[in-house]
This record gives sequence, structure tokens and C-alpha cells, in this order.
Amino acid sequence: MNLQAKPQRTATIAPQLLERFVAIVGEKYALTDPQAQAPYLVEMRDLYRGYTPVVLRPGSVAEVSAILRLANETRTAVVPQGGNTGLVGGQIPLNGEIVLSLNRLDRIREVDPVSNTMTAEAGVTLQRAREAAARAGRLYPQLLPSEGTCTIGGNLATNAGGTAALAYGIARAHALGLEVVLADGRVLNNLNKLKKDNTGYDLKDLFIGAEGTLGIITAAVLRLVPRPRAVETAYAAVSSPQAAVDLLGVAAERTAGAVTSFELMARAGVEAVFRYDAKSRDPLGRPYGWYVLIELSSQQESGLRDALEGILAEGHERGLVLDATIAESLEQAKAFWRIRELFGEVQRHIGASIKHDVSVPVAAIPAFIADADAAVTQFIPGSKTLPFGHLGDGNIHYNVMQPATMAKADFLAQWHAVNKVVFEVVRKHGGSISAEHGIGVMKRDILPDYKDPVALDLMRGLKKLLDPNGILNPGKVL
Repeated sequence: MNLQAKPQRTATIAPQLLERFVAIVGEKYALTDPQAQAPYLVEMRDLYRGYTPVVLRPGSVAEVSAILRLANETRTAVVPQGGNTGLVGGQIPLNGEIVLSLNRLDRIREVDPVSNTMTAEAGVTLQRAREAAARAGRLYPQLLPSEGTCTIGGNLATNAGGTAALAYGIARAHALGLEVVLADGRVLNNLNKLKKDNTGYDLKDLFIGAEGTLGIITAAVLRLVPRPRAVETAYAAVSSPQAAVDLLGVAAERTAGAVTSFELMARAGVEAVFRYDAKSRDPLGRPYGWYVLIELSSQQESGLRDALEGILAEGHERGLVLDATIAESLEQAKAFWRIRELFGEVQRHIGASIKHDVSVPVAAIPAFIADADAAVTQFIPGSKTLPFGHLGDGNIHYNVMQPATMAKADFLAQWHAVNKVVFEVVRKHGGSISAEHGIGVMKRDILPDYKDPVALDLMRGLKKLLDPNGILNPGKVL
């Protein structure tokens, strides 16, 4: 299914202008062959397919600057791209724009364990950043299932979240400074390591979460934290989403900031993992309706296991926890996490789904799920829902599954109508229609229905100021 995709077309650009763009990076790093371009033109879920005259792969900030200077002078549209793991179509050239891939900007320029910072270029993968931090005895705390593919630049451009946002925050919280190439080719050099820099507007936050529409992030100074000396992981069955929220409260009160992750999982997703992943086994041995995955971490080498046991014991006494097990090894903890991380992948085996990345206040999660379930099943009788995600920070991935009696095409034709049903429930509970995936093109047209009009006016004004010719990722976000 292609929500917004257009049929493959041949993108055109004047031959002389194409030669000028190619000359900036060299023929080796300018992809014009359709087969070589293919990985850059298809969104990972195949919801969006694009076309381009050329994929440019610059190897330096100077080359990015030269590309944008020429693009701005000739009013040639450019779509920046990192690891191509985005889920809302923001990285795909839907109208024949030039693709500017940042994967060759992949140097880790510095790791400073004393200042607890790392300076990494945009094309560094999240996994490499975490490994570099680990070698220095530090932790880069963002964690996403796509860590081997997604890049620092892409994570910042989309303000990505992840499973550790409860304790450490989302991408915005990890960036102390940025290097950004503006639409006219100028380079904003704001790569400072300072936690305190009160010298006017904090410009970096304009570009984080802007999805490449205001400037192209080429490097960042990232905040590191000490590596925890102890980590404990539990897989627990809970009686309901409300019980999960109450158990989170118990964990927070008992550990004073040690809760790193608190993930909610519905049984339907867990069953799908066990059915379609040969490596996964049920840690509890019998089915329950809801589960949570709890991770605690601490700088103290002892006491964390006792704290986790105390959380589960109190949860059991209060009727919140029905059953639970604590990982006895790193391998077992990874097995618990594998169940959660495969939720997205196994959904394709159990039928089509209409997906939502939303957030509501943590206290409202149980009511949101109940209200959304009621609204969706009334709208599409026979449909089932699969909510899961980052309960600790209010981010729920709410998926509506294809009814067994309904054709896939007929079901997916209801995508936007189902969106409206779910998003009205999100609005009712004071939430956001995009928690960590961004707006891209998928949610662009409905954004005005849910965003404050004054905020939208300011966003349009910033776009006009920073990209007056509209060359940076046009048609995305706004």
C-alpha cells in the first residue's frame, strides 16, 4: 500500500545543472543508475516510493554546503536522508527532488569522557555512537530497535524517542550543540560542549525535529552519561493497563530515578512474536492479557535486584502483578527485549494494520486505550487493536488490525478515516498525534486540525525565513 506515493516517474533536471551537482561530490558518489538509487527511494515499510534524478553522497560539510548553495541559486529541491528508517515518508523524494544522503559523513570527531560529550557527524549510526561511548566508559542513552541503521543526523532531525526516553529523554535532550548547513549554503557552527550557554536564542532546537525542512544537520555534540554498574530486567504480567500505570508509580517511588524503561505489551503482539520468531519463548509459560517490561539501572553495584524484587512483590500484593520473572543473565534480558523489539516486525504476519504513534499523559493511558478501542470497533466492526509501547513516557503505538472478514484493500482504504477516529480520542485526552515518528508527509495535511494555529503561523514564518526558496524537503511537515 502506498499512502501518498506516486507511480515511478523519470525525474528530469537540465543536463548541465546535473553535471554541476555531480562535480561537487564526484561521479563515484553521484548515483544516477535506477538500481543503485533503489535503496534510497523506498520507505522501509514500502508505504512510500519516490524518484530522483540523482542521489548525492557528499563526504564533507564543505560539499554539503556547495550542494545547497547551488540548489538555492537554481531553486532545485533537495531531500536530506540518513539511514532511511523514518516511518512518515519525510525522507523520500516524492516529487523528483535530489536526494542528499549523509551516510558518508560518518566520523566520530571526538569523545570527551571528562566533559561527558561526543562529537559525531550526521551519518554515524546510533549503534556506532553507543559503541564509541562504551569504549570510553560512558553511555549514549538513546536506544532504538533500528540502531544499526538509523543515524545521529536522522535521529535529531526527527527528534526520535526510543525505549530509554523515560530516564534520559528523547533526541533533543541529548544534543548540546549542532553543526547545520542552511538553505543558502552557510554553515551554522554551534558545536559547543556547554551545558550553560545563555547567549541569546538557543538555535539548535529549531533544527531538531524539523525533519530537514529548515537546515541540514551535519554534526552534533552529544551528551553522554556514566555507564550503569548494575542493570536488572523483569518481564511481568499485569492485570490491565491501569495496573501497569500503578506499577510504574510503585517503581518510581521505590527507586528514585532508576527506572530506565517501562514498556507495555498487549497479548496479541506477544503471541505474534512467539508464533513467527523461532528464537522467542514465553518467559512466563502461560498467557496473560497484558505485560510490562521493566528495566532498572544504577551506579550502585548492589541493591538493584532487591529493589526490583520489592517492586514486583508490592505489585503482587496490590493485585497489579499476576506473574513475573527477573532475568538471571544478560542473555535472558536480551531475550525479554527481543520480544518487545519484534512487535513492529511480526505485525505484517498477522494482517494489515493502521498504525498510530501517539502520546497522552501517562495517567490517561488506560482511558485512552479503552476509549480508542470502543471508538475503533464501533467504526470498523470486527477490528482488533494492538496497543504497545513506551508507557513510562506516555508514548503508545496504537495499531488497528484488519478484521478477518474484511479484504485488505478495503481495510487500508479506511486509513485516514481511522486516523480521525483515533486522533479525536487523542485530542480528548490532551495528547499528541505524533510522539516520536514526526510529521513527514503522512500527517502533514491533518496537522492543522490538531496544532495550535498560532504555532503553525510561527512555523511557517520560520520556514520562510530560513528557506525562502523552499528547497529543503518541500512538502514535508508544512
